[in-house]
Amino acid sequence: MGYIKEDIFRMVEEDDVEFIRLQFTDIFGTLKNVAITSSQLRKALDNNCMFEAASIDGLLANDEIELFLHPDLDTYEVFPWRPQNGKVARLICDLCNADGTPYMADSRYILKKVIKDAADMGYTFDVGPELEFFLFHTDDDGMPTTVSHDRAGYFDLGPLDLGENARRDIVLTLEDMNYEIESSHHEVSPAQHEVDFKYADALKTADNIVTFKLVVKSTVKRHGLFASFMPKPKDDCAGSGMHINMSLSKDGVNIFEDKNDENGLSTDAYYFMAGIMKHIKAITAISNPIVNSYKRLATVFETPVCIGWSTKNKSPLIRIPSSKGAGARIELRSPDPSCNPYLALALCLAAGLDGIKNKYEAPASMDSVDESEIKDTDRLPWNLQTAIEIFEKDEFVKSVLGEELVKRYVKIKKEEWKSYSECVSKWEIDEYLYRV
Repeated sequence: MGYIKEDIFRMVEEDDVEFIRLQFTDIFGTLKNVAITSSQLRKALDNNCMFEAASIDGLLANDEIELFLHPDLDTYEVFPWRPQNGKVARLICDLCNADGTPYMADSRYILKKVIKDAADMGYTFDVGPELEFFLFHTDDDGMPTTVSHDRAGYFDLGPLDLGENARRDIVLTLEDMNYEIESSHHEVSPAQHEVDFKYADALKTADNIVTFKLVVKSTVKRHGLFASFMPKPKDDCAGSGMHINMSLSKDGVNIFEDKNDENGLSTDAYYFMAGIMKHIKAITAISNPIVNSYKRLATVFETPVCIGWSTKNKSPLIRIPSSKGAGARIELRSPDPSCNPYLALALCLAAGLDGIKNKYEAPASMDSVDESEIKDTDRLPWNLQTAIEIFEKDEFVKSVLGEELVKRYVKIKKEEWKSYSECVSKWEIDEYLYRV
């Protein structure tokens, strides 16, 4: 697009926008914002809006007192679900220090750095995400529950699919915000859904993911529902993933394509895939960042915990979709929608580039491997504690994310694990109270 300031002033006036949300994410991918009126727009576009970073746990604000919001003009969008008189728009912002330099722990900046590394090698990183989510009822106080009357399954339709109308409104809202929606459908579990939007370059895709989650939650609220991107909200159903379809292009050509390969993949694609597999255990603390993430990875619902790749089954970490030619890509299946997409994509790209630079060899496919024969050392971490221990020691993630971000992330995640470990669960009461 390439908007300039005058474009934003013009669109705000033409769209009758009264409020502008200046949005950013913390290191956990949580969307934050400060709202301004249109009268303060010039101040915002001159990068003079600041906030006290120390008040946000998900930032490294021990010494940094103030951070400044630098709006990315190309992210201007009007929220279709907000009032039509005095509309609300948003601008996604980069975080900067008072002197205008990038804030080193800004997730968006970290992704930008790795994208530049790829660009220096002549590559553009294209990403197509697949986000799954659940739609649940709210209680009388409007609080979320895990209750749903939906009993539909994979690709079912109404009236069996009780979320059909809400999903349609999600799609229409996203299209109003210039998303190109490729498909939407009911997923495997009751009350579980998926909406797929067209791939884009990595930065736009990460912006799209955080916006998508906001749109879904805001849209279904009008239907009296609550949308949850929790990886495993119920123990008797499949969890929600965020599969990441990845490819590299050079001069507009997909370099993952090789018509002479039996899987349609180039040597660089295999190197890229091998790089991800080499670093995936350390990446898992970012791609699967909460205690609940590992409840999804511990189940038997086509769980991608084996560090390998396949063209035929979905248990390995990476699947090679059947699309050939310009659609050649690899699909990383382990991430879930609770992750910070900026950091997850930054690590995936950095790992893939590391594979290309060092020509890592991908192992043989797992098309015919018995999963029961897989060693524990060839699997993803079993829980958040193990993932964080690997993450904390890994020099690769430190080189991508920065030591201070890693230190802060580890500190908060260790506190999360400690809190979880001290909590007495319903399972423990049901299992032990009556017989101990």
